[in-house]
Amino acid sequence: MSTAYSEAPNSGSSPRGGARAADRLSLAATPTFAVMALLTAGFGGGAMERLCSAGPFPLGGMVIMYGLMSLFHSPPWLRRISNRRVRPT
Repeated sequence: MSTAYSEAPNSGSSPRGGARAADRLSLAATPTFAVMALLTAGFGGGAMERLCSAGPFPLGGMVIMYGLMSLFHSPPWLRRISNRRVRPT
C-alpha cells in the first residue's frame, strides 16, 4: 500500500507542524471576516452596490455574507475559550 506523500528521513519537520499551522490559520478567519464586514458596512460598496441592493435595508448583502462567514468560522475560537476555562489554576 502506498502513501499519499513521503517524508524524507531526518527532514526535521514534525508531523504536528502542519496541524499547528492549520490551527493558526483557522483562528485568523473569524477576525478577518469580522473586519471585512465592518469595513463594508462603514464604507459600503459604492454606487454599484446601492444600485443592486433591494429595498431600504441599510446593510448590503456582502455585510451579511461576511458576518455569516465570521460566525461559521468561530468554532476554533470557541474551542480555545472553552479549553482555557476548563484548565485548573
